[in-house]
Amino acid sequence: MAVPVPVPRQRTASTVESAPAPETSGGGGDLTLLVIEDDPAGTFSAPELPDAAGTRVRIRTARNLTEAERLLTDDIQCILVDLALPGRGDDDGDGLAPLKHVLRLAPRHAVLALAAEGDSERAAAAVRVGAQDYLYRDELDSRLLSRAIRYAVERKRADVAQRQLTESRLRAQENARLERGLLPTPLLQGSNLRFASRYRPGRSRALLGGDFYDTVRTPDGTVHVMIGDVCGHGPDEAALGVELRIAWRALTFAGLSGDVLLTTLQKVLEHERESEEIFATLCTVDIAPDGRRAGLCLAGHPSPLVVRDGRPPELLPYEEGGPALGLLPRARWQRREVELGDAWSLMMYTDGLIEGRVGAGTKQRLGQDGMVEMITAQLARGLSGEELLEAAVAQVRELNGGELTDDVAVLLLDRRHAVEQVPDTAAVRV
Repeated sequence: MAVPVPVPRQRTASTVESAPAPETSGGGGDLTLLVIEDDPAGTFSAPELPDAAGTRVRIRTARNLTEAERLLTDDIQCILVDLALPGRGDDDGDGLAPLKHVLRLAPRHAVLALAAEGDSERAAAAVRVGAQDYLYRDELDSRLLSRAIRYAVERKRADVAQRQLTESRLRAQENARLERGLLPTPLLQGSNLRFASRYRPGRSRALLGGDFYDTVRTPDGTVHVMIGDVCGHGPDEAALGVELRIAWRALTFAGLSGDVLLTTLQKVLEHERESEEIFATLCTVDIAPDGRRAGLCLAGHPSPLVVRDGRPPELLPYEEGGPALGLLPRARWQRREVELGDAWSLMMYTDGLIEGRVGAGTKQRLGQDGMVEMITAQLARGLSGEELLEAAVAQVRELNGGELTDDVAVLLLDRRHAVEQVPDTAAVRV
């Protein structure tokens, strides 16, 4: 039998006048308590509780769990559950079935357990399974209940904030591992090519995206470089990008190239993607050991930009490119031979670099032609290597009027002269 709590009767919510609620760490304001007890009218005789902090605690009552489900709304901050309530057949033998049901039903709410004075073990168990605190019915008064409600709400907020912080740290660690897989250290030992890269995920504060690249030198002296883009953003796309990059590296060391390599990568994508709508664009370049010639394959990807001595920057031929990986089951990708010359720079990039707008409030995109003009102007300023890539990404963001919506990956291979002493490879990441 419920014992009435000595709560002074208050005027109804429409007539109560109170001082403005002081701000708390949770934002202040009135609180609403949902009481779930078989005889709430006998225990809680008032619609409100006085609060020493100057706020009001409104009370709603439910006689069972079914009625509580109907009354549970977003404006309720705390729930008081009578442990003596009958369960729903899911009791584990600990007598906490009603409480566990409420915790599953309202995982974001603060929860208090109401127990009999002689039931200390079950009251303590209630906290262990998720309640913020417990109260003894025989010791309950308005002041204690009001304080317990505010404490439970603040503790729940702190628990949620701590859990979110922990989850954020775990996501950051996972993303860092994925990023290391997306953006590996180039394997160019023995090559006279210089390498630089720049990577920036789309969306403000994002940690990673679906862009990926790799560069390796095989034993015959050929330098292979690849850049790709999985449609979409986030960990799933990043994970698929890592798988494609690792597969590309393994297949390249195994001697595959051109159409055979891309056909095999498409099979990897088809087996690993979550949906048939997922596809990936890819650009591969294999540079001959003498550094003067290269083979180019495009799978729905923008063509690289090349800068040769004595000639303006230009895009490599792209008319014979094939579709993106994952679009056509029997697609083919032609490998095209291109002449590079003795001294050159080759820039490869994802479409995030060219799809930004060229002015705030406009719909016009930078495009490949605009990118060529931009790089031409930066080369005229004497920029090269990492400085060139950093300036290119910064200018694209400036033209766009802020953060780009798509991921941006851009890399640069540079060959000045075959006899030139080449410093260690370097990469810049954001």
